[in-house]
Amino acid sequence: MYLRCMLRKYPIGLQSFRKIREGGYVYIDKTEIIHRLIKTGQYYFLSRPRRFGKSLLVDTIEELFKGSKELFEGLWIYNNWDWNIAHPVIRFSFANIGIKTRGLEAAINGALEENANRLGIALTKVNYDLRFRELIEKAAQKGNVVILIDEYDKPIIDFLDEPKLMEGNRSVMKNFYSILKDSDRHIRFLLMTGVSQFSHVSVFSDLNNLRNITLVSKFAAIVGITQTELEENFASEIQELKKQRPDILTQIKDWYNGYTWDMLSWVYNPFSLLNFMDEPKFRNYWFASGTPSFIARQLKKEGVYDMENIQLGESALSTFEADNPNPGSLLFQTGCLTIKDISPSGQVYQLGFPNREVRNSLLDGVPNTYRGVYPSGSIAH
Repeated sequence: MYLRCMLRKYPIGLQSFRKIREGGYVYIDKTEIIHRLIKTGQYYFLSRPRRFGKSLLVDTIEELFKGSKELFEGLWIYNNWDWNIAHPVIRFSFANIGIKTRGLEAAINGALEENANRLGIALTKVNYDLRFRELIEKAAQKGNVVILIDEYDKPIIDFLDEPKLMEGNRSVMKNFYSILKDSDRHIRFLLMTGVSQFSHVSVFSDLNNLRNITLVSKFAAIVGITQTELEENFASEIQELKKQRPDILTQIKDWYNGYTWDMLSWVYNPFSLLNFMDEPKFRNYWFASGTPSFIARQLKKEGVYDMENIQLGESALSTFEADNPNPGSLLFQTGCLTIKDISPSGQVYQLGFPNREVRNSLLDGVPNTYRGVYPSGSIAH
């Protein structure tokens, strides 16, 4: 009987909203909270761990502003959006523009050209920052521009072990993002996502109008899957699983839930949950899919062995110093730890493992990395 449920299509690894909707994949409707995001502000930054749905969120917002009405039929926003208005969308994903093979400046120029071609714009400037300004100004002739920047921190995160390259990339990114501040009159909406938010002295120094919603309660569940969403969207699977394992909901929660950014709402890791629904066996899906090895190396460097009961202030929780990284900030922002308690003053956050999957993986993987042993499925790559 469960085989029938398994014939449902789960969007494991899919980041295209169009492909998910046109392909009949399971989609957790996040459009009401997306609507709230768009209607209550203009410039945002969101930090979430990898494989948590950031890229799908960005893609959904792109299709919304492009006016792809047919893709949203049956979703909350379908009758709550003005489909007569469309906006030109400029989008960058720094995860797949070829930074390591082409170099950052060449990769940015390639992405600028791709956006320009898609929007029917000819760029004449030479330097990447001036080309970015030119792209925004020319796109704005067709309407106020939506700018979506996914995984903005990849050019830095991926080079933490190569300080000279990291510093060079940081300088390039700082110049690139500085264009945004002076383009305010052309911008309808701006969203940047990443794993880490670098400190104000780094790439964010010219983006003081950017609102960090990482710890904001009303957007806490904008990615990830809540308990209610689990039980509503996977009711048939759960019903079948309960026939053999009556406590299946408790088991699923123990393994894959537990992430919170406000201690008011908790979410499941969507990558792990979808993998489990596709093949209902409890495994370390998310962690085994490639947690960066620099995490373990940084913990070894700092001599961190006890990863629970770490306490941080809100500032340390929300920012990441690439030159002198705080292990607690690193573990929180990469999803290895989550908030377990907030002091009455709201100034001190206690961190701990979100769930069994992460606890098992970290306690197994990090000691092996300390010893220089990298078993299959560990956090080395």
